[in-house]
Amino acid sequence: MDLTNHVMTDLFDQLGLPSSEAEMTQFIADHRPLPESVKLADAPFWSKGQAQFLREEINEDSEWAPLVDQLNTSLRA
Repeated sequence: MDLTNHVMTDLFDQLGLPSSEAEMTQFIADHRPLPESVKLADAPFWSKGQAQFLREEINEDSEWAPLVDQLNTSLRA
């Protein structure tokens, strides 16, 4: 298991998204608010691969899960 402490920029990089502070802020602003009835991985703006990654990381409670949860919260705020 990788014990690296990931940060949000790492998650955006992992998802293949621009990861500067301004780009992450803009991504969240562009996709907020995500309705409570829509699971994060089911949001329409993800590619199939991105959605699969998000779903797997949450289901497996992986090292990425806390950041995925943080992104989920940010998109619903």
